[in-house]
Amino acid sequence: MPMSDVRLQPLANAEYGDPVMACAETLAQWSDHPDNLTCTYLTPAHRATARQLETWMQEAGFDTVRCDAVGNVIGRYRADSAIAAPPLVATGSHYDTVRNGGKYDGRLGILLPIAVVAHLHRHGRRLAFDFEVVAFAEEEGVRYGGSFLGSSAYIGQFDASQLERCDADGITLRQAMLDAGLDPDAAPRQKADPRLCHYFEVHIEQGPVLHQRGLPLGVVTSIAGCVRRRITLAGAPGHAGTTPMDMRRDAACAAAEIILAIEERCRAEPGLVGTVGTLQVPEGSINVIPGACDLTLDIRAPQDAARDTALADIDARIHQICARRGIEYAVEELMRVPASPCSDTHQALWRQAIAAQGVPVLDLPSGAGHDAMLLGRLVPISMLFVRCGNGGVSHNPQETMTAADAQLAGQAVLDFLQRFEDTLPRA
Repeated sequence: MPMSDVRLQPLANAEYGDPVMACAETLAQWSDHPDNLTCTYLTPAHRATARQLETWMQEAGFDTVRCDAVGNVIGRYRADSAIAAPPLVATGSHYDTVRNGGKYDGRLGILLPIAVVAHLHRHGRRLAFDFEVVAFAEEEGVRYGGSFLGSSAYIGQFDASQLERCDADGITLRQAMLDAGLDPDAAPRQKADPRLCHYFEVHIEQGPVLHQRGLPLGVVTSIAGCVRRRITLAGAPGHAGTTPMDMRRDAACAAAEIILAIEERCRAEPGLVGTVGTLQVPEGSINVIPGACDLTLDIRAPQDAARDTALADIDARIHQICARRGIEYAVEELMRVPASPCSDTHQALWRQAIAAQGVPVLDLPSGAGHDAMLLGRLVPISMLFVRCGNGGVSHNPQETMTAADAQLAGQAVLDFLQRFEDTLPRA
């Protein structure tokens, strides 16, 4: 019987909320460091996490569970057997973490769909499409520097040049994969399933908006496009006591003015954010005028045009500041990722699914990057945000959420799947 014919009604927190919270606690026991949660690509902790996810998928009732060439753990729950040539819908997120990270970033988007499949299996329900839950092996880029390794392989766009990258101990990615029993040469040959028609991701918001508004869930409208740059400033070092103020070419003062210019420009436009995350005076000394300064810029916006206009304005201000101060400068672009708008059609389904839980609906953009950005290269994407506690802090041990919010999210996911099923053509 297609699931759209029966509306299932989960009860309390026992169906999704409590299992998700308990599983997140279990996964947090595996860490690269004894004093915090750090789970980086293909370490023993990472591999133990993958094995546990495989076990939970098998226990939940997935028809097949496999580990691909890069360590993605993929569970498939097959469509109703009466449906010929069903399409494929996928969901998931990443199970690696940042250093000293939180328990729910990424992992919520794996554990919650596993709980939903367990619910479907217990009730003997099948969907009108194959449903795949993907635990992406790497998204954060902590060990090897290249983000989205897992999702790029899943869509058949793995960059083989990454195999020669080294970690801090000089171990190549290729060797780490071999040591983990993976086949690095197979990674570039992976192909996306041509039946894939939609990807959605459930993720903690990693921000304060839902928390401040007292809302458990939100519909993501777009994932912000990001540009990262390194700015190098060269002035002239000099004695801190003998060089008059009006004769100085102080690179740090230029950096300070540039940082404030970035802040001013990004504050002027809703949705635009700019961050100078690193600032260094190479070989600096307390009694020497800084002759050089290095800083980074991370700028994001829901629309590429808004971001790029802001970048042009910032470039002009950097030029003006450095010309006036007698500073030479260079700008190197480190990364450029386009914004990923979420599908209007599927946003509408999420709004309906949230409203069906008796919850007010809020649309909001995502300022953080997600695996959905990579999947958006192939198929329409959508995202559901779940509220963070502690003011929305994430990438931090204080990252938290509640079983009640996880329960509501699980019910919304089930409702979304039902509504998605209703949109499919019937034979």
